[in-house]
Amino acid sequence: MKDRDLAGLWARHSAQWRDTAQVASQWREASDTDPRLLEWSASPGWWDILARLELTLLVTREYEHLVMALSAPAGRPRLSFFPLPHPSGLTVDRINRRVYVASTRNPNQVFLFKPARGNLERLDVKTKHRTGSPLVPVATTSYPGSLYIHDLAFIGRQLCASAVGHNAVVRLGAEGCFERIWWPRCVERGGEPVFGQNHIQLNSIAAGETAADSFYSASSTKLGRLRPGHLMYPVDGRGVIFSGRTREPVCTGLTRPHSARLAGAPDRPASRRPASQTAKARRLWVANSGYGEVGYVSRGRLEVVARLPGWTRGLCIVGDVGFAATSRVIPKYERYAPGLDVAASRCAVYAISLSTGTVLGSLEWPQGNQVFAIDWIRAADCQGFCFPVGDRRPKRDTVFFYTYLSE
Repeated sequence: MKDRDLAGLWARHSAQWRDTAQVASQWREASDTDPRLLEWSASPGWWDILARLELTLLVTREYEHLVMALSAPAGRPRLSFFPLPHPSGLTVDRINRRVYVASTRNPNQVFLFKPARGNLERLDVKTKHRTGSPLVPVATTSYPGSLYIHDLAFIGRQLCASAVGHNAVVRLGAEGCFERIWWPRCVERGGEPVFGQNHIQLNSIAAGETAADSFYSASSTKLGRLRPGHLMYPVDGRGVIFSGRTREPVCTGLTRPHSARLAGAPDRPASRRPASQTAKARRLWVANSGYGEVGYVSRGRLEVVARLPGWTRGLCIVGDVGFAATSRVIPKYERYAPGLDVAASRCAVYAISLSTGTVLGSLEWPQGNQVFAIDWIRAADCQGFCFPVGDRRPKRDTVFFYTYLSE
């Protein structure tokens, strides 16, 4: 190769991987987020709800490769994002102000975010402090792709995941280690669990203090010839929620359920839980995706509280308000959504009164596709990510990542 050709090649290499979004997310395409995916419209009152609850809502948009944050400091809308390959499960450690996001490709990765608390003073750049303590990635851990991680949750104080590819729940350890800690009885053959491939789409965790105190959603209870993802995989009414203690279903008749959650699940150990947390406050909620429903388990069946226009997936609960997301239905999987008007499906987030089922407000991404998970963090701790929607400035981002201080 001639010297001038080599010089051009080296110059291209030198120019690559300079965008802060690429470097922070370890993903080359992170600088190419289509701005149309970030366009939004909100109903009257939506931002008032976030301001009243004093929270920042975090949302993973799986197939658009985005993690979003929605907050309303001083009542004003603030939307921000972070590009991440195929984000799925999301959970927040609100005691320690840590956010964990699963990036479910091969290998699986779990990203850890912390709020930035200031900037280093430098002589070579003029530091401009950012308000709102934006979340920054500080670590990522890789795990085998066969785990096929969906949900993330803290069972007690341990970070766990639904390992869909293993029909099990795993405890995530350091340096890529994991341990299977729970699986339903139905995946056993001759008393031995089948971990070799996905059979039942065990996809969410309603986390309690222990694995036995928790509940888990799945699309079926059978090790059949057809497996999840096959276009003819039977789904209508086959979904269940398992008891962690008995490893048997406690709710049946669901269709592709996701996002099982225990309402009122505390952010502190049971020994310090207020006595006012009644059994009703600990209801078991779930998104019945194939029918666009959100409800709670009562006497082994789903008591529907709200029906929404789309594939319901992504659910978190703050007091009497449930935040539930809807996604569009992927065309080739229309038969997985027998209870939906596919053409009317929306990519959106809704605030629902859990006592009445009333939709209190909503935010829609008109060009959006898929939402996977929702969780929240106190607005006083963090107001979002470092890339604001509609106002990304590369020079400002460069200075921020050059000088930020995390907790």
